[in-house]
Amino acid sequence: METLPDLERLGAAEKDALIGDLWARVVALTATVAELQGRLAKNSRNSSKPPSSDGLNKPKPKPKSLRVRGAKPTGGQKGHTGHTLQRVARPDRIETHAPASQCDTCDRPLGPATVVESRQVFDLPPLRGEVTEHQVLETQCTCGAVHRGTFPAGVSAPVQYGPHSKAAVVQLTHHHMLPLARTGELMGDLFGLPMSDATVLAIQAEAQALLAPTVAAMGEALKAAPVAHADETGMRVAGTLHWMHVLVTPLLTWLGAHPNRGKKAFDAFGLLTAFAGTLIHDGWKPYRELACKHGLCNAHHLRELTYVFEQMGQAWAKCLIDLLVAACHEVAAAGAPLPAERIAHYREVYDRILTTGETANPRAPPSGKRGRTKQSKALNLIDRLRLYADDVWRFMTDPGVPFTNNLGEQAVRMPKVKQKVSGGFRTAGGLETFCTIRSYLATLHKQGTNLYLALTLTFQGSPPQPRFE
Repeated sequence: METLPDLERLGAAEKDALIGDLWARVVALTATVAELQGRLAKNSRNSSKPPSSDGLNKPKPKPKSLRVRGAKPTGGQKGHTGHTLQRVARPDRIETHAPASQCDTCDRPLGPATVVESRQVFDLPPLRGEVTEHQVLETQCTCGAVHRGTFPAGVSAPVQYGPHSKAAVVQLTHHHMLPLARTGELMGDLFGLPMSDATVLAIQAEAQALLAPTVAAMGEALKAAPVAHADETGMRVAGTLHWMHVLVTPLLTWLGAHPNRGKKAFDAFGLLTAFAGTLIHDGWKPYRELACKHGLCNAHHLRELTYVFEQMGQAWAKCLIDLLVAACHEVAAAGAPLPAERIAHYREVYDRILTTGETANPRAPPSGKRGRTKQSKALNLIDRLRLYADDVWRFMTDPGVPFTNNLGEQAVRMPKVKQKVSGGFRTAGGLETFCTIRSYLATLHKQGTNLYLALTLTFQGSPPQPRFE
């Protein structure tokens, strides 16, 4: 441990050198402390950290909403049909509740009773799996020829599960994200059809084989989409990190799995490399290298600007937040890109705010070391906002380009729930199976299709096809 030298023995020049050295250390330590405090202050509201990382011992930060306060009343909106339970004209069963046969006042017999009030109770019938035995008959003609019946298509084993039970399994595991064991238990509790993990896996593999052509067609349709959203997230496979990639539109959701996160995965899938529309993403470098137009997720920018404003105390960041949000609302109200004069206005104010930010964050001089000189978090953000300004504002200039990449982020949310509930995948093939089935179910769910009926038809050999445009 260093000790303070005897100041009485130091000359003026030596003291000046000591002060200079100590001052340099104070500056370095102050910067280090500020950086570490900044890391601790990051949460899901002011950075790209997920809400699950906020922890349980500190209050959850309230997300910043882009909605205008008071623009809509609370509760159901005007014109919304609602989903209140409604009476049916023809109930499945009627139970009558007649009064006593005699008057409780004079003991005289009562005449026929009429219905004066009715109430309906919606409930489930007794749930029980139904076993159908298929018997093939054989007969012999008087001429000696033997004639034999045939089993229906799909009835290929002495004992097997039918399409309805298989549909329930896949919906539980890939839409409601239940683990294998709990799915088998639930099938037993609800229907009297308990299933092993191996059985559930076999049903999933069958669904993947049946749905793979449809999911491949969805991928081809996404290549031609005018606007699409991309994102990726890590998934655990047998204790190692793999990556799940998503490419989505309001109608279609495609998921793919690969050991790599960037270019190798893009090349293997062949979707993003062939995409020629506008890709909405978070600005990650491999996306930027794709030969297509780009639109950046401004929700990410708002979170980063919130950090600069709240943790670094820089007012220009709040001004830029207000500017972006105002432009977002104006585009939403117009329902189309803004006219040239409004675009010019926003871009002029944008540049002025960034200049103010640059003044508040002077660029660090060259360090003399190899590579780029490290700059402050605020200045790095400003540089990106300047360099990719056209992509930041594409929601204002190009039709159909949204303000955020919410569609892409929503596509990865439920798979992350699956990983948290189940603890990851045992094999890479298991993750690929999940991606294929989840692509189909997420797409049909967005299009308002009944997933259980769709899966039942799938296991009967006729998977319903989604709308592609």
